[in-house]
Amino acid sequence: MYCDPRFSRVREAFERNFAEGEELGAAVAVHLDGELVVDLWDGVADRHTGRAWEADTPAFAYSCTKAVAATVLLRLAERGLVDVRAPVADVWPEFAAGSKEAVTVEHVLTHSCGLPVIETPVPVAEFEDLPAIAARLAGQTPLWEPGTAHGYHALTYGFLVGEVVRRVTGKSVGELVAAEIAGPLGLDLWVGAPDDVIPRAARLKAPARPRPNPESPAAAPGTSAPSGGGAEPGDGGGRDLLGEMSRAVLDPGSLMNRALGNPAIRLLEGGANNPVILRAGWPAAGVVTTAKGLSGFYRALVGGDLLSSATLQDALRPRVSGPDRVLFMDTAFGLGYMRPSLAFPMPSATAFGHSGMGGSLGMGDPDRKLAFGYVMNRMADSLTGNLRGLRLIEAVYRCL
Repeated sequence: MYCDPRFSRVREAFERNFAEGEELGAAVAVHLDGELVVDLWDGVADRHTGRAWEADTPAFAYSCTKAVAATVLLRLAERGLVDVRAPVADVWPEFAAGSKEAVTVEHVLTHSCGLPVIETPVPVAEFEDLPAIAARLAGQTPLWEPGTAHGYHALTYGFLVGEVVRRVTGKSVGELVAAEIAGPLGLDLWVGAPDDVIPRAARLKAPARPRPNPESPAAAPGTSAPSGGGAEPGDGGGRDLLGEMSRAVLDPGSLMNRALGNPAIRLLEGGANNPVILRAGWPAAGVVTTAKGLSGFYRALVGGDLLSSATLQDALRPRVSGPDRVLFMDTAFGLGYMRPSLAFPMPSATAFGHSGMGGSLGMGDPDRKLAFGYVMNRMADSLTGNLRGLRLIEAVYRCL
């Protein structure tokens, strides 16, 4: 383990999370100006066996995947293989069904294409057949007029992005991550874990059922159990946001529960710990990574190793912001990257990244040449989902 003395506050915050009983096993890493300045881990990777968390212990980081998938697609755009402003149907003709001929790749990347839910149940036998899942979405009609609103596409984002990538390259997001990002950069990061990685992955512990807490901030999208609903979000003033979210959590038919619940990971023994999920490589929720691997990914992004400065800056320009039709709370997105908002509360206006269900978090800040990765296996409940990671990020910025 290593912690540059300048970042002692990060070590203190990390140790405090364990001392206060909030962690089972976890790791945090920070890069500054391309240099690894924090690389800490502690606890157990598997509470059943007592297996210790090691330097190379990876964890399933849920929606942290979305930023990785967006980067793969943006790299293809830089090569002229796809135009993010063009209709999806230009590269995926079947997608035009259901009045979607004008839906653009940008709509998909910004959660504004109106397809947050797969309307027909996905059988377990199809969990590793990403083109088959994408075909289900191709036949659907949007729930709202694309481009007029946004709502977090918790799982469908990945199947849509992944199929665009496959149509223009013949390869999956996971294959391109291995060949063009993680492999060349030497990162322990996979979108779809190889068979030799699965046995050493941390075993996730499911959270308790969500309990509203008026003193806690709402969790970020993808960082917690379902926390949105199917009703239209209100117009701001006077909203009982926590009440709306709490009612939606308890409603199996709410839009957020439907968005998170199909494909139904719970159908597999062990849920997200099942090798089927670890291996599947869903581009919205399929990354298996160490904290150093996740931070290293953002180090490469802010350092210009993966995208040009112009491409990244354009991708970080917020395309949508405000009330989220799925999450109720305000969210903000560039092209696949989360931007500061109630759902992604960052100390810096130039920060970007993505959180993952239960608390994992990846972040970059191009102005400060800063990169951050945090993974853990004790998943948090809906209204405290990312407080541990946010404390660590706050400590990082206090050290700058």
